[in-house]
Amino acid sequence: MQRRTFLQASATAAGGMMLWFACGKPRRKQEEGAASGTAAPGEGAELNAWIRIDPDDTVTFRVADAEMGQGILTAMAMILAEELDADWKKVNAEHAPGDTARYGSQSTGGSTTIRQGWEPMKKVGAQARAMLVAAAAERLGVPAAELTTEASTIVHAASGRRLRYGEVAAAAAKVSPPESPAQKAPERYHLVGKATPRLDTHAKVTGQAVYGLDVRLPGMLVAQVARPPVLGAKPAKIDDAAARATPGVRDVVTITSGVAVIADHFWAAKRGREALVIEWEGGDAGLDSAAVSKRLADAVGKGVEVRKEGDAARVIGGARKKLRASYEVPYLAHAPMEPLNATVHVHDGICEIWAGTQSPSFTAMKAAQLLAISPEKVKVTTTFLGGGFGRRSQTDFIADAVEVARTAKVPVQTVWTREDDVRGGQYRPAALSEIEGALDADGWPVAWVQRIASPSILAAMGPLKKGIDRTSVEGVDNMPYAIANVHVTYANPSLPVSTWFWRSVGSSQNAWAVEHFLDELARLGGKDPLEVRRRLLADKPRHLAVLEAAAKAAAWGTPAPAGRARGLAVHESFGSYVAEVAEVSIEHGAPRVHKVWCAIDCGRIVNPSTIRAQMESGIVYGLSAALHGAIGFDGGRITTSNFHDYPVVRMGTMPEIEVILVESGADPGGVGEPSTPPIAPAVSNALLALTGAPVRRLPIKLTA
Repeated sequence: MQRRTFLQASATAAGGMMLWFACGKPRRKQEEGAASGTAAPGEGAELNAWIRIDPDDTVTFRVADAEMGQGILTAMAMILAEELDADWKKVNAEHAPGDTARYGSQSTGGSTTIRQGWEPMKKVGAQARAMLVAAAAERLGVPAAELTTEASTIVHAASGRRLRYGEVAAAAAKVSPPESPAQKAPERYHLVGKATPRLDTHAKVTGQAVYGLDVRLPGMLVAQVARPPVLGAKPAKIDDAAARATPGVRDVVTITSGVAVIADHFWAAKRGREALVIEWEGGDAGLDSAAVSKRLADAVGKGVEVRKEGDAARVIGGARKKLRASYEVPYLAHAPMEPLNATVHVHDGICEIWAGTQSPSFTAMKAAQLLAISPEKVKVTTTFLGGGFGRRSQTDFIADAVEVARTAKVPVQTVWTREDDVRGGQYRPAALSEIEGALDADGWPVAWVQRIASPSILAAMGPLKKGIDRTSVEGVDNMPYAIANVHVTYANPSLPVSTWFWRSVGSSQNAWAVEHFLDELARLGGKDPLEVRRRLLADKPRHLAVLEAAAKAAAWGTPAPAGRARGLAVHESFGSYVAEVAEVSIEHGAPRVHKVWCAIDCGRIVNPSTIRAQMESGIVYGLSAALHGAIGFDGGRITTSNFHDYPVVRMGTMPEIEVILVESGADPGGVGEPSTPPIAPAVSNALLALTGAPVRRLPIKLTA
């Protein structure tokens, strides 16, 4: 029995009890609108590209961004439902189809969904409500101004008459939407800002949710691709006789990235791939982990200027108390729990794609380019994503699937194994920061020089403006501390390793370097790390507010339990401000994080439950990297392969996390990434307090 079948059977047997623990209360099956990510079409009316209302008042919201666990199907539906005055018990949410003409560019990343969608979705919901009211006014023969709305109902208080949304939706769909519809004042919100159970919980608990690997089509085959073991190598000679003789194997084809084996099912494709005999040639066989470090070190002093205030070099040169340190981080894989995959059917001049992609728009463009057809002839169905973290915004796994399906003439699901995924390239760049700082006579920081070397992500997309990859310097070019003399440079070293956006991008390493060096300076000056930050952030109220909230929750300044110490860090990224305090000990020669206090100001709060979940998610993601994450190289080969040598934090070592929401009333910020950057420096700073020794390289390895 497949795991998914078992879950579905278990859910049926357990009934309401399973739903009670998952959702807080059982919900009627027809109310679970996000059950598969593609709710069955009804006979309802489309008021616009985002909203459909059925005669039974069921409201289906289409979300143009990808649901990869971050809760946007629910959060975006909440925004729409708030302005629409929809009955939440009758709300569904589903992925919108890939359709640039209707939805614009569809790409999910950079913690932008709520930030970019807040105002447009409020307007869309308000327009639809105005259209429903206009249709109801015509049917009732009363002025629209006399009507109000509540829970998917239009009310005429003077006569006591009421019309359900489903009764007037078809007529409303014919009404021209007002350009500037009246929107609710925030004090009238009854849904936005309230902790709300997710719409997709029931489907995921019962196994009904459709991820990329769940797609099944009539006549579908499965493919695996043999890729070069050495970075940049190409197949020189292929012996596929044994592969073709493997039971279940249908074909062996060469594609751009390697050699694909197409078979009846996954295991046949895997065995066929293992039977291939390929001689590879070319590539950078001299690259190893030491060479990566050397190339970073060779480049770090040769960068271009990013930021300059005052005369940091002069101040440091004349200072009595100064410090110089270097901080190095390795390449990192994204390692989503669901390995990469895509199902493609190329037929009759069109291309159909089913995939857990963060970017339906780029997916369509890539397929169109490979097949020499227009993007309009590519149909993309977005499934649920079993984790993205930036990796699924790339199109290399889509390209593999399209090239394979083009030769097969039937639907083919191309599947990456975990090893393919970890060794498949597209990594968070390695980086090196050399930092110098100086203190004044009273022990306060007055000068800061930071030289950064990190392979560019953006260079693959076009020339860098002034030679600077802004993603590589984020968190440093906008460092918030009031230090009079600052100088920052950036160098882009040449390394034959593909890089891509990783959860929180450059902030993931730069927050660690900045925040840990600041603690080292505080220690040199005999200052409390919190007091240093308070002084340097005096004119940064949002930074200061989260810092104070996290410190208060952690009882900063009181003694930690015996054998433990606390460290703190604060960082701004993606429009949000996060401070974290970590309480750490050393067990069996390794760091043990017992508790993390996390305070976030993300502006307008849509769903507090989502924010708390994303803070926890970002912390465990960043903590896994800080304690364990590193991609190794030897002889041009990637030596890391799976979770046994690329481990993540598991339940036995997961810290308790307390999340504090700091409300500022500002525009919405992102929540998918901002909790990742502060965790590594918070842990490193706790270890500095505990041992007196700084952490200069990640992942953290304590020396005896």
